[in-house]
Amino acid sequence: MASDHVDVLIIGAGLSGIGAACHLRRNCPDKTYAVLEARDAIGGTWDLFHYPGIRSDSDMFTLGYSFKPWTAPKAIADGTTILEYVRETAREYDVPRHIRFRHRVLRAEWDSDTARWTVHAQRTDTAEIVVLTCSFLFACAGYYRYDEGYTPPLPGVDAYAGRLVHPQHWPEDLDHSGKRVVVIGSGATAVTLVPAMAQRAAHVTMLQRSPTYILALPARDRLADAVRRWLPAKAAYPVVRWKNVLLSTVNFQLSRRAPGLVKRALRRAARGRLPVGYDVDRHFSPRYDPWDQRLCVAPDGDLFTAVGEGTASVVTDTIDTFTANGVRLTSGAELPADIVVTATGLNLLALGGLTLRVDGVDVDLPSTVAYKGMMLSGVPNFALTLGYTNASWTLKADLVAGYVCRLLRHLDRTGQQVVTPLPPPDAERVPLIDLRSGYVLRAVHTLPRQGATAPWRLHQNYARDVLLMRHGRLTDEGVRFSRPGEVTVPEDTRRPVASERR
Repeated sequence: MASDHVDVLIIGAGLSGIGAACHLRRNCPDKTYAVLEARDAIGGTWDLFHYPGIRSDSDMFTLGYSFKPWTAPKAIADGTTILEYVRETAREYDVPRHIRFRHRVLRAEWDSDTARWTVHAQRTDTAEIVVLTCSFLFACAGYYRYDEGYTPPLPGVDAYAGRLVHPQHWPEDLDHSGKRVVVIGSGATAVTLVPAMAQRAAHVTMLQRSPTYILALPARDRLADAVRRWLPAKAAYPVVRWKNVLLSTVNFQLSRRAPGLVKRALRRAARGRLPVGYDVDRHFSPRYDPWDQRLCVAPDGDLFTAVGEGTASVVTDTIDTFTANGVRLTSGAELPADIVVTATGLNLLALGGLTLRVDGVDVDLPSTVAYKGMMLSGVPNFALTLGYTNASWTLKADLVAGYVCRLLRHLDRTGQQVVTPLPPPDAERVPLIDLRSGYVLRAVHTLPRQGATAPWRLHQNYARDVLLMRHGRLTDEGVRFSRPGEVTVPEDTRRPVASERR
């Protein structure tokens, strides 16, 4: 790219960032754009993670892009197939030539007089500082740290003589064939790892402090297989996509309104897939309600199958200490292990570590309020992608990217250049991510908040958000449009979201 100014600057070349670039190409072809990516490859999560069995935790008819039909056989797909899908999409829309790899964005400064962001990035290969400007800044960096996973304190770990691995940094030379493996954790990563490693390991034990809800789903979607035999891919895709959206919405709403009923159904389903007499209540019956944390998916019930066949087991206990040969539990039992995998979660990192500054004032993210779950009060010409917690990430990413395109076209039509979300009139603030998972609770205080009512409240409801974001009004009480140099936030609605740097 010859110019260091673009209309739209996208941060991140993962699933969201590539989707955002494609939406711009489709809906705002006259806009110039660039993508800054800290790593050296397209794909984000799907390029970073290489642990055994890595796959989607959502069906690909909803995790796929709205404009790019998913045509692979499996609905719950492996990471390699997903990565190729993302890269193929990027190539189809000529995105790669717009990407600057090894550019880690450090900070961005907005100037109201020029209606521009000045963005400072550091090259990860040369440490050179690169400065670009843009009219609209679009953060598609996800919400967790790519360079560091979460590992809690592990008592006595220095005494352990075996191999200790975190899934986020899986060694290429690790061979678990015939080895005794202990996977610490019970979330989506652990539920993926255990059956995958059990195919070659001597035995795999999933060590959990407390159970997680696990839902067995077919790896292939029968309706998709049937519809795709009769209809072209572009016609079949939305049919299956909406079927899966509605099923997941019903599942979530039922979990919220009748948690006891869903609990019993999940427990009954687990019991039906496990050996007679298995202690389902101890190992597969969480203390919390369904969807207080994400449900984990087991394609074709693979985890239950591994447990039933004896190649894997589940132990619900806490760690007393590591020993030279494994892990000793609080109960006194010891789990021998040649390899211990700490599938203990992620570290959240808002905006990929980017810091924002508006007219000389540092933005304090926890003091901002999210507008429609995608913009921040008092921060002009800026959007971020946060996917759904109760459905596929890409469903929301598509809506956000489409909405940004609508905003850009509206600015052009009206001759205005600036769009700034306003803070809500009421004082109520609630967390932006409504989950009780450990990785969320550890860092929720660092994230923007949301208000009590729309448009400052994020709805975990795709059908409702389609109406709001694809067809709803762009001009409402939550946002103000203006021109360079104009006051964007009225004095009587200003709230402190930042502090002057002394």
